Amino acid sequence: MTDVMIVTGASQGIGYAIAQAFVNQYEVIGLDIGDDPDIEGLRFYQVDLGDTSELKRVFDDIHNEFGRAHVLINNGGIASLVKPIDELEIDTFKRVIDVNLVGTFSCAKYFLELNQGESYGRIVNMASTRAFQNEPHWDAYGASKGGIVGLTHSLAISLGDRPVTVNAISPGWIHTSDEALREIDHEQHPSGRVGEPEDIVRAVQYLIDRQNSFVNGHNLVIDGGMTKKMIYEE
Repeated sequence: MTDVMIVTGASQGIGYAIAQAFVNQYEVIGLDIGDDPDIEGLRFYQVDLGDTSELKRVFDDIHNEFGRAHVLINNGGIASLVKPIDELEIDTFKRVIDVNLVGTFSCAKYFLELNQGESYGRIVNMASTRAFQNEPHWDAYGASKGGIVGLTHSLAISLGDRPVTVNAISPGWIHTSDEALREIDHEQHPSGRVGEPEDIVRAVQYLIDRQNSFVNGHNLVIDGGMTKKMIYEE
């Protein structure tokens, strides 16, 4: 019987790459507020991750159809919101937290109901290097991703009596658009290049492996070394 993987934010970017990479190994279920990514073999649900009741309905449907789940990739969220605090409405801040952080928690909670009684479970939460380093005006996004790192640590401890690991990935600059990159974009990374979605896919493969039960509560930074680089302005 094929194991079941749930990927949020599957319509584009990193989530799309993850869903596409694993669709031949798992029964992959994609969730996103956006359109169906039209990946062959993917079961897709259009859902707002910030709407708890809507999410519950989707997970009930998954339970009715599949009865179980083994892997949850909490990737979906509001990817960027660059706005000075004087212009950032409190309701907008709350919306980012609801989608990115509360949505991550809700999906984990509903996933664990589907995983009950299974021999293993893997939760991978997508955080960001912006939880630790940031630029001006990314306050809502940075706060939400910092919360995801903290939630990852806490869940790993809370689930210590179950065969479920909880880890996070903090991507740095991952190129997911058609925008052309400059040489300086690559050169400023110690690894000599900007990241690609496949870099994250390989990390996911490692963290969800059944044999890697001793990797737990970890935040894996994938940024080409940028968060270790001391930067002085000339």
